Order: sequence, then C-alpha cells, then structure tokens
Amino acid sequence: MADRSQQGAAGGQDGQDTDGIRTFPFPVDLSVGGVGMQVGPMGAGHTWHADAPLHRVHRIDFHVVMFFSAGPVRHMVDFAEYEAGAGDVLWIRPGQVHRFSEESEYRGTVLTMQPGFLPRATVEATGLYRYDLPPLLRPDEERLAALHASLAQLRREYEDTSLPLSLHTAVLRHQLTAFLLRLAHLAASSAEAERRRADTTFTLFRDAVEEGFATNHSVSAYADALAVSRRTLVRAVRAATGETPKGFIDKRVVLEAKRLLAHTDLPIGRVGVAVGFPDAANFSKFFHQHTDMTPAAFRAELRQTAGAG
Repeated sequence: MADRSQQGAAGGQDGQDTDGIRTFPFPVDLSVGGVGMQVGPMGAGHTWHADAPLHRVHRIDFHVVMFFSAGPVRHMVDFAEYEAGAGDVLWIRPGQVHRFSEESEYRGTVLTMQPGFLPRATVEATGLYRYDLPPLLRPDEERLAALHASLAQLRREYEDTSLPLSLHTAVLRHQLTAFLLRLAHLAASSAEAERRRADTTFTLFRDAVEEGFATNHSVSAYADALAVSRRTLVRAVRAATGETPKGFIDKRVVLEAKRLLAHTDLPIGRVGVAVGFPDAANFSKFFHQHTDMTPAAFRAELRQTAGAG
C-alpha cells in the first residue's frame, strides 16, 4: 500500500516519471488554511497545478473524488474509459494514471485529499488504497442523498476558518472519516454487486453456448440474446475464465469436434457440419488453428494410440 501511495515521490525531476508520464503533487497552497484536503465545485479553471496538462495522461499523488451533477462525462482511469452521469461518483487513487476529456463539461463537487492526512487506522478502515475496487460508482437515491449530506457538512467545516488551525484540522479529519466510511461501503458493495452480475452473466452465457454452439459462433449474437452489451459480456467471461467470449465458444466447438472425431465414424465434413461449419475446408482450417492438427490427423493419431493400447 505504501509503495503505491508514494509513486509521485518516485518520479524524476518536476514529477517526470521514468515512463514519461508526469506526476503532480497535492496542491497544498490552494487549500484553505494549508490543510491536506480540499472540497469545492468542479468547473473550468480548476487544476492541480499551473502546468498540469489535464487533457493529457498524467498521475496525481493524492485522492480525488468527483461527484457529478451533470453528464455524460468521459474520463480515463488506468487506460480504461468511464462514462459518468449526474449522481455518479468517480474515485481516483494516488498513482493511478488518468486523463480529463476536453469534450466533456465537468460539473459537480470535487474532493481531494493528501496521503497522510488521515491516521493509518482510518486509512485501513476506509480502504483508501483498494485498487481492486472500481473507480466509477453509481449510488442509489438513498445512498447518494446520504453522501451528499455528509459531503455538504464536510464542505461547511472546510470553509469555516473561525476555529484555530489545529482544531479546524481535527474536525475536518473526523468529518472526512465519516464521509469516507460511507464512500468505502458504497465502493465495496458496488464491487460485490458487479461480481454477482458478472457471475450471472457468465452463467447465462455458458448455458447459451452449450445450447447453441453447433449453430452460433457469434459473440455479438450471444450478447444480444442475453440483453447485455458486448463489453459487459467480455468483462464477465474474462472475470470467470480469464479468456474472451470468442475463445470460450471456440474451445467448446473444438471439444465437441474432438468428441465426434474420436467416438463416431462420421466423415470429416459431417463432423464440421455438426459443429457449425457447412464448408469442410473451413472446418479443417479452424480445427488446425486450435489444435495444430488436421481433423483427419487427430482421428488417426487417436485411433492408432487406442489400437496400440
């Protein structure tokens, strides 16, 4: 955890990392009272640093939580594109690579926090460095209202400079902890819900492939039949098996072809038809690509081995 949170410090001169991507530190000089956090409106003119190329890929060595009041907004985090709308939350952690979209209009509230501002026990309890959790969160109406209320209270305390700095900082830490506990719970529950959805999507896909692989080899067709996007299907299958939907389909087709070649005397062309290849040449090419053997060679080798036994 500590190594990831200190990536900004590991860069070269002026925050230039060895991979050429600049890392920008927390802008302490822009925060009220110089405390290790900021909260305020998103919009034109807000930046981490005078030289920060927001529309280019860069890193930050602090936390950013963006609450969107309008959308859609496209934002890249760790080379994955996310589209956020009104009511969505985007949580970017220290060291993550990201980029703002020049075409999107960012509206809402943004919270930034410097690593080390909160004690270690709070950091652990709130999962501040859970890089396995998704950055884009979509709270339901009840959770969004609670987060907004907590954030509004935090902002009021942040802008109130009537207290001595030490007391002001202590109050902010308490308010920030309360807010982050809510946010962390949302992130963890969202990840669990996404896992369950992925499991369900994969199970439905697996059953659909089992029923239709002999005639349907199209990933898009399966996605349409399951009423999910191709991207959602890819994520679900990859999470469950580590391979693509196309790879999963092809593996099932090859398995059936091997079974028919091994246990029946069907001509090669008929085997191809049985697994969705009306053209024998196309079947032979497909089988060879996946096994490094022609169907005839596979059958001959298997039967020679069986005969020798």
